Amino acid sequence: MVRLNKSAFEILNAELQRCNTNDTASRVQQQIVLKRLEKLRLQTGTPLTEDELRDTVDDLFPNFNPKVLKQAAKANRPPSALWNSIKFGAIAVGGIAGGIWFLNLPYPMIRYPVARMMPMLLLPSFISMDHNYRQAIATTEQADQLVNNATSSADFDLGATKVKTAQKHLDALPVWFLGYYPSAYCGWFGCSWRFTLDEFQQARKDIARMDARLFQEKNAQTQLQKADTEVNSAKRSYQAALKQAEKENAIAQWQQGMDQLEEVPDETLAGRTAQTKLKAYERDFQQVVGFSVDNERSGNLIQAAKFSAESAQQFSPGKAQGVEVWQEAEKLWNEAIATLETIKSDDPDYVQARKLLSQYQLKLSSIGIRLKQEQQSAQAFEQAQQLQISLLASVEAGAKTLHPQQISQLREIEKTLTQVKPGTTVYPAAQNLLKAAQKRLQPIGG
Repeated sequence: MVRLNKSAFEILNAELQRCNTNDTASRVQQQIVLKRLEKLRLQTGTPLTEDELRDTVDDLFPNFNPKVLKQAAKANRPPSALWNSIKFGAIAVGGIAGGIWFLNLPYPMIRYPVARMMPMLLLPSFISMDHNYRQAIATTEQADQLVNNATSSADFDLGATKVKTAQKHLDALPVWFLGYYPSAYCGWFGCSWRFTLDEFQQARKDIARMDARLFQEKNAQTQLQKADTEVNSAKRSYQAALKQAEKENAIAQWQQGMDQLEEVPDETLAGRTAQTKLKAYERDFQQVVGFSVDNERSGNLIQAAKFSAESAQQFSPGKAQGVEVWQEAEKLWNEAIATLETIKSDDPDYVQARKLLSQYQLKLSSIGIRLKQEQQSAQAFEQAQQLQISLLASVEAGAKTLHPQQISQLREIEKTLTQVKPGTTVYPAAQNLLKAAQKRLQPIGG
């Protein structure tokens, strides 16, 4: 055992460096003390005490820090026998533990011989296997209940945690060892369970299936949240829209969100939730947007009917018009009426449509009367003209009197002309012809 160990030497050397004042005398004194200490490091014997260390430096450095001397003396003391025992014991325990750890590594080339010769050394593996087996079975069953019978997204969140835990415990099981040595291993330790390779593979398949289900549910939840957000955003945009273009954009966004809800897989919890939400959103869409659309539709129909009515009103009932003109006016009024009749009783503008319909039907009736009068008057005037032609053909040239038959024809002409109604296109001509006939009948008492 050296008289001055390395730790004590470094402590004293550091203090000597601090005491050096960088003058020649100080450097020489420092070199002398260092040589003394180096010699002591090479000598074997009893370790130097605090007093001996002080005597070594005191003659050259009388102000040497006593705390440093005390610290160096403490560092220079040899370890006690108890400490050595503890140290060597720890090394031994560590070595044994390391050896057992090595023997319990999950490699066939290591475990096969140990399992045959000294299976007791595999006790840590058995404890780990027993723990991981029980936890794997328990967490797999819990995950199965949570994932396959989920009623909310919270069940899937907890189920995902259980799936990861079960997977962790399954990964910790040395499956090849259980598959090859279940009987001997469990016979030695008296375990009551038999976890074979087939059972392990089935458990892994169940975990993989649940993991895939969770992945599908996660994607479906993302779709649901995206569609739900889009529909709600569209509803707010529609309610805040002031222009028709803004409303149309909001309606398109609303419909797009509902289409996305229909795309969520029905076999997932999110899909079933999406179907419930979709019904509510479609009802809201019909109530909010549908009312506006129906209102706009009925408003457009009323406007179209008014356009037809305005065109029909250009043919004034107060003026004489031909049959073709009255027929065109009748056609326009019929178009306006037919347009108004397409507005249903549940449309917002139904009352206004019925009011206009009554007015237009009255107009149509008036036009129908004028058309009938025009047709009958034209027919009567034409008949009177034919009678006139026949009468003129029967009168001899230079005759000053009429035969009874001719007088009868003249009176027939008079009667026919009285059927021509005022306000018709032939009424003025009919009046002229009537006056002429009446004038011709006056001499004979007509």
